[in-house]
Amino acid sequence: MSNTVYIGYDFKVEPLQPATEILIAELGYAGFESFVESAEGVTAYIQKEDWNAFILEDIHILNSDEFKITYDFNEIEQTNWNAEWEKNFKPIVVDGLVTVRAPFHDEPDTKYDLIIEPKMSFGTGHHETTHMMIQHILKNDFKSKSVLDMGCGTGVLAILAEKVGATQLEAIDIDNWCYLNSLENVERNNCKHISVYEGDVKLLEGKHYDTIIANINRNILLADISKYTECLNEGGSLFLSGFYEEDIPLIEAECNKYMLKLDEIIQRGKWVSLKFLN
Repeated sequence: MSNTVYIGYDFKVEPLQPATEILIAELGYAGFESFVESAEGVTAYIQKEDWNAFILEDIHILNSDEFKITYDFNEIEQTNWNAEWEKNFKPIVVDGLVTVRAPFHDEPDTKYDLIIEPKMSFGTGHHETTHMMIQHILKNDFKSKSVLDMGCGTGVLAILAEKVGATQLEAIDIDNWCYLNSLENVERNNCKHISVYEGDVKLLEGKHYDTIIANINRNILLADISKYTECLNEGGSLFLSGFYEEDIPLIEAECNKYMLKLDEIIQRGKWVSLKFLN
C-alpha cells in the first residue's frame, strides 16, 4: 500500500448529522474506500487510479439546500489507515451492558465486550441506528434462535446476537470490504456460530430464520421486505433501522402487506428502529 497514491477529499459539513452519514454512504457507492470523521465533517479517500474529475457529480447531497457542504482535495501517499481511525474511534457503552471498543482499548467492566476493528466498515455502535439495534438485541430473547444480520457491516450485531444466546447466525453484506471485515471481527470475538457471506437478498433463497436484523437504508429495506418475510419463521421477529421517523408510515405499510405487525419503536434523534412480529 505504501506505493499507492490516494486522492483525499476534506469535506466541511453543516450541520454534521445526518448529512455526514448520507455523504459517506453516497461516496462509498462512488468508489471512495476509507473515511475519517472529524468535528467538522469527514475526510474521504479514493485510489488515484479509480478517481476522475467528475467523481462527485452523482453525490446528490452536495446539491441539497438542507446542508452546507464545502470541500477541497489533494493527492496523498503512504497513508497509515490504522493510525487515522485509531485517532477517531472511541469506545461506547450501550445501556450499561454492552461496550463496543477497538482492540487497543482497555477491557471494560460490562456484561458484553465487543471488540470491533471497523476500518472502513459501518457498524461501531456510534451511529444512532446501530446503537438502537443493539438496544433491541438486549431487550429481546435471542436464546437458541436462528438469526440473519442483513447488511452486517462490521458484523457487530451478529456478534452481540451470538453473545446473548443465538445459536445459528448468518451475516451478509454486499460490500467486499464489509464481508472481509466481518470475518475478522467474528474471529476476533471468538464467535463459533456465525457464517459470513458476501452478496444480497439472492442469497436468502430457501432459507428461514427466527429473527432477521436489517440495518440498511429506507429504499433497500422497502425493496427487500418481501424477501425477508419469505424467510421469517412463524412467530419470528424482524428488526429494521437505517431511516428517519418520517419514514415509519412507508415502512409499516410495506410490512403490513405481508401481515407483519409493528410491535416496538426505538428512537434516537431523527433516526428510528422498528420491531415487527410475524
